[in-house]
Amino acid sequence: MAMFTGKNILVTGADGFIGSHLTEMLVEEGAKVKALSQYNSFNNWGWLEDIDYLNEVEVVCGDVRDSAYCNTISKGQDIIFNLAALIAIPYSYVAPESYVDTNIKGALNICQAAISNNVSKVVQISTSEVYGTAKYVPIDENHPLQPQSPYSASKIGADSIAMSFHNAFDLDVTIARPFNTYGPRQSARAVIPTVITQIASGMKNIKIGDGTPTRDFNYVVDTCLGLCLLGNSDNVNGEIVNIGSNYEISVLDTLNKIRDIMGSDAQIICDENRIRPKNSEVFRLWCDNTKINKLTGFIPKYSIDEGLKKTIDWFVNSGNLNKYKAGIYNV
Repeated sequence: MAMFTGKNILVTGADGFIGSHLTEMLVEEGAKVKALSQYNSFNNWGWLEDIDYLNEVEVVCGDVRDSAYCNTISKGQDIIFNLAALIAIPYSYVAPESYVDTNIKGALNICQAAISNNVSKVVQISTSEVYGTAKYVPIDENHPLQPQSPYSASKIGADSIAMSFHNAFDLDVTIARPFNTYGPRQSARAVIPTVITQIASGMKNIKIGDGTPTRDFNYVVDTCLGLCLLGNSDNVNGEIVNIGSNYEISVLDTLNKIRDIMGSDAQIICDENRIRPKNSEVFRLWCDNTKINKLTGFIPKYSIDEGLKKTIDWFVNSGNLNKYKAGIYNV
């Protein structure tokens, strides 16, 4: 039997990169999915427009910053995956208040709605950015939290709000902490798609920020598998759980892999506009995934090479590439 047969599941942030992939996987696993897309006057559903099974998903439009709306859409739901968030680190430098409103207040509204409507479980999606530059590796769930950007500070706050509802009101909460996710539909503000789109657009000088930081990159299907396993587990209530591959690679080495796969001789150059402030850059992230493996049996299915090939295949499709502005640095 599929993991979520007969379950009503709300996915906030479903119109985003990871959210759209998670929505697809939940449908495949038997769930009846209600997918929240941020309201806009164009009635555009973001990446939900591109998913398989769209006709099997109930799309609703609104905003997690509105508590009454969160209460309304949470009625009758068994599980909520809260992915609704502002995630671009550079934009958090110039608009930090909006990150507090969306990430922290949004988590508060979802948790309050879950309590009011007797929702069985909330999976709050966090980020490895909350750990900051590694003090030890691999990074386990006991690693200190370091707010090195307004974005990471807002996610620390959101996680704390969610966990406070577990402690104070006995809400079944799991904090899922994915490390760096990549794949089809990712924003070009992220390093992997920005390099792929520049090469695919014929550019010979590929602009990046600092290539020295290391990351634990995870193909989006693996991240969503981890989220589903946590959502389906009975032994993760009140737990913080990393989702990652336990594989560390530098940004520059990753980009060289992309060049090799794409057969490109483009030169990689540093763009000062893409460099984070000195004390804000996270220089090392490497996931210890022991806990999720022990709790759920999670094992990533895609190697970095396999994931990059699938990602590149998607981006070089002209119909997909045309949705990106390769020559513009998106914050």
